[in-house]
Amino acid sequence: MALHPQAGKPAAPEQLINVAQLVSQYYAYVPDPKEASEAVSFGTSGHRGTAMSVTFTDTHIAAICQALAEYRTHQQITGPIFIGKDTHALSEPAMLTAIEVLVANNINVVIQRSDNASRGYTPTPVISRTIIRYNRDRKEEFADGIVITPSHNPPADGGFKYNPPHGGPADSDVTKVIEERANLLIAGGNKDVKRIHLRQAMDSDLVKEDDFMEAYIDDLDQVIDMEAIAGANLTLGTDPLGGAGVGYWDRIAEKYNLNITVVNERVDPQFGFMRRDKDGKLRMDCSSAYAMAGLIELKDKFDLAWGNDPDFDRHGIVCKSSGLMNPNHYLAVVINYLYQHRPEWSQKLKVGKTLVSSSMIDRVAMSLEREIAEMPVGFKWFVQGLADCDIGFAGEESAGGIFLQRDGNTWATDKDGFILCLLAAEILAVTGKDPGEHYNELTQKFGSPYYLRVDVAASLEEKKKLSAMDVSVITNDTLAGEPILSIQTQAPGNNAAIGGVKVSTKNGWFAARPSGTEQIYKIYAESFNGENHLQELIQEAEDLVGKIIK
Repeated sequence: MALHPQAGKPAAPEQLINVAQLVSQYYAYVPDPKEASEAVSFGTSGHRGTAMSVTFTDTHIAAICQALAEYRTHQQITGPIFIGKDTHALSEPAMLTAIEVLVANNINVVIQRSDNASRGYTPTPVISRTIIRYNRDRKEEFADGIVITPSHNPPADGGFKYNPPHGGPADSDVTKVIEERANLLIAGGNKDVKRIHLRQAMDSDLVKEDDFMEAYIDDLDQVIDMEAIAGANLTLGTDPLGGAGVGYWDRIAEKYNLNITVVNERVDPQFGFMRRDKDGKLRMDCSSAYAMAGLIELKDKFDLAWGNDPDFDRHGIVCKSSGLMNPNHYLAVVINYLYQHRPEWSQKLKVGKTLVSSSMIDRVAMSLEREIAEMPVGFKWFVQGLADCDIGFAGEESAGGIFLQRDGNTWATDKDGFILCLLAAEILAVTGKDPGEHYNELTQKFGSPYYLRVDVAASLEEKKKLSAMDVSVITNDTLAGEPILSIQTQAPGNNAAIGGVKVSTKNGWFAARPSGTEQIYKIYAESFNGENHLQELIQEAEDLVGKIIK
């Protein structure tokens, strides 16, 4: 994808969304059951879409919530359901739809109390942690949760994610049931959706406002060495990118005596303060140097800085030594640090990574004599290992990660951008070196990988063809000049299908798979033999995909 000439520049007025129009479309547009593109579809991170294209509307959310209510009854989930929302324009109306339907189904709903600190928003990791805390040692009436967010997607998008009682993203067996039932309801004009007016719902005893924020912040020292950070007197900066955790950092700084400066406290559903991403669009991607350009320009003012996406399940670490870290680089540093600085962790704890994450992680894990649990893309695959405390750290190449408490117990089972940012500060405080400096040391020991992901527009039909790939699509014996050592269509960590293919040699690999949330396919590649070798890998991968989707 060619770099847009305005990448990294401030948003242009003409690209800002019309919020009133978007919300009107949310209520006015009704999906056509005959149009597959307008159906409910749970990808790797829930159902996402936009009212503009009739893929995220009141009809969709009402049907999904009715299907979820029926699923809860079937599974005998009788505790409260915690609902969080981020700062996207469609998140507020979607939450109101959810309340109307869930209360009509006699479900206890708990939402964040709106105050000057939280502003009524709740980050994804806070919902996961709240579920874990509520259900711990409980024998019955388990709670679950909903997070209304499209993550780092553009301002016009909406998203809906379900977290069952284990606290993490629902797996495909669960989402398939909800998806199919929701589409049946939509096909029937939502006649079987139970619903009451919002005022009636809010006045009932079934809706409760609580403070998820303080309990989460109070527990942070169970997972991060907050005393070490405070003792180092670090100057820290953060740009929440207008996300759901914007009010959290001041409270965290106050409670733990940290010097954290929030460089941007604006919340704006247009996200007009954002810098434009590599393609010129507004995308709140904290792993993008273009979207994060504003904070990167301030890096020399801080010992360390970081940013997060709108629902705070991702992290972007900005070091004085290296600028914005590549997510793969930071994950390798985190793994190398955690497994040597958590003395109460079991020596049997595995390292969780996705199939398309850097092989640097494999080399680090091998040096630590830790087993790798390599999974398909999607954080749902790590949930059980985290819940059972079999995996110490789990991370994915798209800047998401989570790890156990300092005592080896489960912290949460969904990605947590807060603790990944705070861990960077702990690493600097404890070792005297920032994560960028640590990564340089790893490259001196294990070599310097070159990693790239290429996104290409794809139709639903083309994505289906890619999903159906098997090992037979690879007919060559070599890849970019090296003998092929393995061809994978299933992840070794759990033998689940990866929805694509990964081909590996001694010094490089590529993987090709369709996106679960966008109309694109993705090619990932990595080389330990330099930039030219990486480009060879990408070219051969693109040639292969081109033949498959003809």
